[in-house]
Amino acid sequence: MENILIVTGGSRGIGRGIIDAYLSDGFSVFSISRTINVELSEKGVTQINLDLTSTDQIEVSLLQIFSLFNKEKLTKITLINNAGTLGKIGPLEKLDAKTITQTIQLNTIVPLILSSVFINYFKDWKASKSIINITSGAALKPYFGWSIYCSSKAAINMMTQNIAVEQLGVEHPVKALGIAPGVVDTDMQTEIRRSDKSDFKDIERFIALKNEGGLSNAAIVGQRIFEMDHDHKLQSGAILRVEDN
Repeated sequence: MENILIVTGGSRGIGRGIIDAYLSDGFSVFSISRTINVELSEKGVTQINLDLTSTDQIEVSLLQIFSLFNKEKLTKITLINNAGTLGKIGPLEKLDAKTITQTIQLNTIVPLILSSVFINYFKDWKASKSIINITSGAALKPYFGWSIYCSSKAAINMMTQNIAVEQLGVEHPVKALGIAPGVVDTDMQTEIRRSDKSDFKDIERFIALKNEGGLSNAAIVGQRIFEMDHDHKLQSGAILRVEDN
């Protein structure tokens, strides 16, 4: 029997923490990312080098991965839509069309495509199937300078809830969860702290979190996401926060 994780953006940050948690439980892991992590290869992770904004390549790459799996042996499979970007920080009128398009593409369009292909391919498979969308508190709260990021994560929440509705009554349903990891010590946080206050008015709060040791550890967050994936009490369509579970 086999358990499988497919994760986007797994080479570093939260994605790396997620991979380590699933590896520890014996999962076979496939990571789709723009960069290859040599250490993960040494741990047996299959890494697919792909710029996810090349959306015309997503389905082909996924189907190549799926073709490796045995329908009779697969016990559990989880897709984690983790890859994302803040895009350019600043009020909406400062953002050009290319920046807006690229941010929405990676944060929203890519998870929609990945989830669509995943649900369709495995619709007749009896294995336990989960889609976990990495969301953010910014999906529920507006931040000055984060209009595109907040909007894209709000869309991810609705996608999660919609998948849950559409899978009701399906013989072999996919469970969907949206999980906000909190403020984690990653490259994204470094990027936030480098912002100009005129573009991001909440910058002092994020600087204080770093200075006061208030950032979460990616490995711990990855473990909590793993535990939530295996928590049968959580209802499909739930939008959750790591710190609340």
